[in-house]
Amino acid sequence: MKIVGISGSPKKNGNNEKIIDYVLDIAKQKGFLTGRIFLSEHNVSPCTDCGVCKGKKECSIKDGTDKILTLLEDADGIIVSSPVYFGSMSAQLKALFDRTLVLRRGGSLLKNKVGAAIAVGNSRNGGQEKTLSTIHDWMNIHGMIIVGDGSHFGGIVKSPFDEDEVGLRTVKETIYKLCDVLEMIR
Repeated sequence: MKIVGISGSPKKNGNNEKIIDYVLDIAKQKGFLTGRIFLSEHNVSPCTDCGVCKGKKECSIKDGTDKILTLLEDADGIIVSSPVYFGSMSAQLKALFDRTLVLRRGGSLLKNKVGAAIAVGNSRNGGQEKTLSTIHDWMNIHGMIIVGDGSHFGGIVKSPFDEDEVGLRTVKETIYKLCDVLEMIR
């Protein structure tokens, strides 16, 4: 089974990329195949709702996002990490989420995949729960199975993540739960 991690941050080597590497290392230790998508390495154009994807799996925008969409389609589990920008996810992550419309219109291709979310803010209560909720909304629209950290909504981290003991525990519990659910449905 394969877990794909998405860093929704435009910053290279930032907290979100480090978190995705961290959780994917845990998944590898548990025997999962992994893949990663760092939006800092891609230029995902926003969806224009041109309608080309209605009834077929084709997008009119040719910016390389089709490779990302293939990774998501091939995954069994998806874990998303976003920085909190003005109380919600990054614009880059929102652009990617909008572009996954082609997967929904092309046959609900993310349906029943297991999903989890992590959010990183600059303070303990910096909008992380709202950001998780927005990521969960995207997962719900796709018909995904959403897991949290076993007690709450997912990984809620204060920057810098590796100094946030409480937040790091929620990140660990989130990837453990994602792996556990994938193993149950295997």
